[in-house]
Amino acid sequence: MQIKKTYKSINPGMLRDEIGNLIEKIGVTVAEAKDQTYPLRSGATQSSINMVFQIDGKECGSAYILGSPKDETKLILELEDSLLSKEKAASFQENLGFIFDSYEVKW
Repeated sequence: MQIKKTYKSINPGMLRDEIGNLIEKIGVTVAEAKDQTYPLRSGATQSSINMVFQIDGKECGSAYILGSPKDETKLILELEDSLLSKEKAASFQENLGFIFDSYEVKW
């Protein structure tokens, strides 16, 4: 399963925390989360967050979050279908949508 979203007015750290909470609800562990902040010439900053997910000690997916100074946050999340039931994947997607759909930029 792959999810690609662009959100407006969402703090990348909050998105990271909520994804972590939702992913743990379906039995997946956040094995690693790395945050980096980069300065831009304008004086603003840009955030990059990488997350790694595991089930039973096996890597089963990742998330990449990029926050821009233009108040836009992009998400790419991948979960290995063979290690996650369709019900759990659907539950995760439904909960993510319930919380963040009102912030999503529709193309």
